[in-house]
Parts: sequence; structure tokens; C-alpha cells
Amino acid sequence: MIRPDGDVFEHLARLSDHRGLFEHADRTQRRIEHGYCTDDNARMLLVTSRAADVGEAARLSRLALAFVLDAQDDDGRVRNRMDVSGRWTDEASTDDCWGRSLWGLGVAATQHGSAAVRSSARAGFDAGAQQRSPWVRAMAFAALGAADVLADDAHDMCARRLLVDAVDVIGLPGPEPWRWPEDRLAYANASLAEAVIAAGSALADAAVIDRGLVMLGWLLGREMRHGHLSMTGVGGRGPADTGAQFDQQPIEVAALADACWRAYTITGETRWVEGVALSAGWFDGDNDAAASMRDIESGGGFDGLHADGVNLNQGAESTLAMISTMQRAQALTQAVS
Repeated sequence: MIRPDGDVFEHLARLSDHRGLFEHADRTQRRIEHGYCTDDNARMLLVTSRAADVGEAARLSRLALAFVLDAQDDDGRVRNRMDVSGRWTDEASTDDCWGRSLWGLGVAATQHGSAAVRSSARAGFDAGAQQRSPWVRAMAFAALGAADVLADDAHDMCARRLLVDAVDVIGLPGPEPWRWPEDRLAYANASLAEAVIAAGSALADAAVIDRGLVMLGWLLGREMRHGHLSMTGVGGRGPADTGAQFDQQPIEVAALADACWRAYTITGETRWVEGVALSAGWFDGDNDAAASMRDIESGGGFDGLHADGVNLNQGAESTLAMISTMQRAQALTQAVS
């Protein structure tokens, strides 16, 4: 699926310097003028924490952790944008960057191979988890980190309260034929379903798990066309929208792979294995444009799928999405073989 572990993070290393991971790229070269963002460094913390603590994974995970912790204010809110000089250019908030920070910190606190990293990440998670966001996706991202923390420590009341609040904010799936809690699909859609599934599992609430599985099953069916994934485009998708949409973003596919992986680990149902395989296949060209969305030579992921091909830039978000999806595909291949 992906190259040997020592090479998986080669392109991320190319996009990074001593401060963190740059957001944008011109083909394979980092564009330093656009600076860094916490969203991407939190994603890098997540994918490197899943890997063995050696080589580039070890170095980049610590780089990402330092960036994410520096982005966090004393009250747990988070800044998102830093310029090339190392100056934060926005105010701390509980926007998506807050939620993604908690997701990355929660994974690092429970899965990283270094006890020191786990301890620092846990302290950062505990600080951030005191906050709440009015934004559904920010709460969903935060819930994914909280679910890992609660699964690791069943007595963590801070993580438990965050999960309960996130499930409430995400809401209930609608009636047929639109089994979704929002009027339109927007972005990172599968993360909402995964957050509900993960919260239900961590809280030992079967009804909440079932609610998330209903959402995910409906979404997977909605994102299928002619036997392959046909993801919601950047403009979103409503009940009357049919056919292929563009641009399609790799982060949508990664969210779906994560959610299907989670559903399989909880239920053991093979239909979720297929969802992960379809996600990996999307990157390998089984998509609406029949175009590969990853560069085998560089290790990068392409920035977007157009009707007539791909955006050849290999920025941080797309590369991280590709790596995350392939991590999930490999993990399930090993689990079911």
C-alpha cells in the first residue's frame, strides 16, 4: 500500500523545517510564504503517533507536538496560523484547529511509543478539553481524541464529559431518505459519524454506536458511484444533488477510511473493510477521473481531483490524508488476513 515505514514520511519531512510543517506546496516543493497551520501539524502528530517511534516518524511527531502545544493558550483555546518568521497571526479560538489539536493530542497521549511524548500530549489534551466549541466539526474532531483518552483511562471525567457534549452537538440522523443530522453534506463528513461511533464505544452506549453506524452506512452509500467512491465536492451536497462533483478533496476520503476502520474494529462487520479498501482505491485511481491521487516517487498526495485529472501540487493536508488512509488500509489488511 505505502512504502516501507522509513520512507512513508519523506515528503512531510520535505515540507517541514525546524518550526513545523508548511501548509502548501508547489508540486513537491514547500511554499514557505504561506506559513504553517495548526490543523496540519495536528494531523501530522496523529499519523506519526500511529507509527513506530523511529526515524522520521520519531522526529516529525516531536516537531508536531511542540507546534501544537505552542499553539495552545493557557485556557485551552488554539491559534491556527503562523508565518514563516514564527509569529502567530491569528487569535486563539475553538475553531477546527482546536478540535484537530485535541484529536492529535489524544492519539499521541495513548498511542505514541514514547512515555515522555504521551505525558506531554496528555497534559495538552487535558488543558484543551476544558473548552467547548459551537462548531459541529470542531466538536467531532475533539471527540475523536477524547474517545482514545477515555478508552485508555475509563476514569477520565474530562474526556467523558467532552464526548457526551459532542454527541449532543452533532445531533440525530434525519429520517429517510436523508439519514444525516445536517441539511447538507459539507466537509470532513465521515468524521461526524466516526465521532458518534467512537463516543458510543468509549461510553459503552450501544444506542449511540448504532446511531453513528446508521450515519456512516448512509454516507458510504451516498458517496458511491459506479462501484467506486465519488466524494462530495468542495461546494457540499444536498438531497437534490446527484452525479459526480468536483473538486474532490483527499481529506474527505481519509475521514471515510478512518470512520470505516473504527466501525470495523467495533463491530467486526466486513462491509466496513470494503469502505477502507474503496478509500485506498480512490487514491490509486479508482475514482471519477480514473487518476492516481498519489505520487509514488515523492511520497506525496495530490491536492485535489478534478473532472479531467488532478491538482499536481502536493500540500500537507493531501499528503497527510493519503498517508492516513493507507495506514488504515494496511492495518485492516493485517487484521483480516
